[in-house]
Amino acid sequence: MFVRKKPNKSGKISVQVIEKKSGKYKVVKTVGSSPDLDTVERLVKEGEQWIKSQRGLLELPFNNEKQAVQNVLDNIAGITVTGTELLLGKIFDMIGFNAVKDELFRWLVFSRLCFPGSKLKTTEYLFNFHGLSIEVHALYRYMDKLYNNYKETVQLISFEHTRKILGGSINVVFYDVTTLYFEIDQEDDLRKTGFSKEGKHQNPQIVLGLLVGLEGYPLAYEIFEGNKFEGHTMIPVIEKFKTKYNLPAPVIIADSGLLSKKNIEDLVEKGYEFILGARLKTGGKGQKSKVLSLELCNGESTILDWEEGLKMVVSYSEKRARKDRSNRERGLKKLEKQLRSGKLNKSHINNRGYNKYLKMEGEIKIEIDRARFEQDSRWDGLKGYITNTRLGKDQIIENYNNLWKIEKAFRIAKSDLKIRPVYHRAQRRIEAHICIAFVAYKVYKELERLLKEKQSELSPEKAIDIAKGIYTVRVTIPSSQQTVSKTIILNESQRKLADLFGF
Repeated sequence: MFVRKKPNKSGKISVQVIEKKSGKYKVVKTVGSSPDLDTVERLVKEGEQWIKSQRGLLELPFNNEKQAVQNVLDNIAGITVTGTELLLGKIFDMIGFNAVKDELFRWLVFSRLCFPGSKLKTTEYLFNFHGLSIEVHALYRYMDKLYNNYKETVQLISFEHTRKILGGSINVVFYDVTTLYFEIDQEDDLRKTGFSKEGKHQNPQIVLGLLVGLEGYPLAYEIFEGNKFEGHTMIPVIEKFKTKYNLPAPVIIADSGLLSKKNIEDLVEKGYEFILGARLKTGGKGQKSKVLSLELCNGESTILDWEEGLKMVVSYSEKRARKDRSNRERGLKKLEKQLRSGKLNKSHINNRGYNKYLKMEGEIKIEIDRARFEQDSRWDGLKGYITNTRLGKDQIIENYNNLWKIEKAFRIAKSDLKIRPVYHRAQRRIEAHICIAFVAYKVYKELERLLKEKQSELSPEKAIDIAKGIYTVRVTIPSSQQTVSKTIILNESQRKLADLFGF
């Protein structure tokens, strides 16, 4: 487009904006007309300014490229990381979490995935990388609101999405628990000292129970007091889940830490089928003899009648045998070191862990019971699964082996999402913190599934790292104060990621 001055028969000069299309000239706009030359020049400048506003051009002297670039840089209004929002936002919406009409909730989930940290660190991250100014006190007040409103909503959304991607039904569920410790000394009604899976026995903690479906897709979670025995958490979580969604009783799979006579009785009474990791060494004398009489080769398994209505599947693995032997030898070396240092006394002779290899020699001397150590080698490589299902032994083992995916879920939550330690004191904020981490893990799992579906070799962590390097630059046009923006894709990995997810 350009500005044209056209003389008229009346003696006036018309100022027009002309555009050339397909070799023809067209009047786009008539700015005005006047016989006065000064007025005409003013109209010409108006026409030129209108063209610039339509094109979104900056007021730049293009005859000097270096100065032109400098002027662009001088007019940058902001540079923000947008790749993570483009990547994770699409997945967040696809799952259905956009039903939570709250932008801050969305940003807190993204922050947990991209830059997990304390709430103070989160506010700094949102300001420095996304240009969002949020006071930390406002964030804490928001956590109170989140606790009151969203826990049940996000679990329902996650459940419905998981059911959809698993083909419309939830027939098998996996349950496990972990502990999350707090960087404080005081206990309260929820935070109690107890057995810590992270070795933080001196720190108050909570117990977190997580229920997932096949492939580790999250279904539900519950929080318990820190001194709650993990075996007592399983039945309440499963019963609540089944009742809430009006489901037929699914097959329950859990590890040996949740095995107790009471749990088995309750599961049978409530009509559940189950596969539980077994403690082969704690069976009756006849049961143990039956297991030890087996002569299984690597990869072989068998089914034994166990108790009324129950079967025991026993498998043998040379790899597991090597690991079991290594663990026992490491425990023995630790005892020998303590024995040499004089740190052991008769109070240490018990059946806790590797202390079972200690014995009293005479009145005062403590020794290693090497005979018992060698006897234990008979159990190396053996793994038991107690069940009431009608599945074959191979199906039982295959289903149980999927339990590692829930263990992976806890590892991701603790390492990648940094769910612990927890710094909150109020229970409602602890609940809100866990709720955000649950949603973040669900988004993580869906990203993982989509990458696999798209046959990408990227891990979720790598995809997020690539997205962190995608920025959007905003430049203000000086003449009109309009803002133009551009998302910068700088390298091949960013381009591939953008193509994969359509942003």
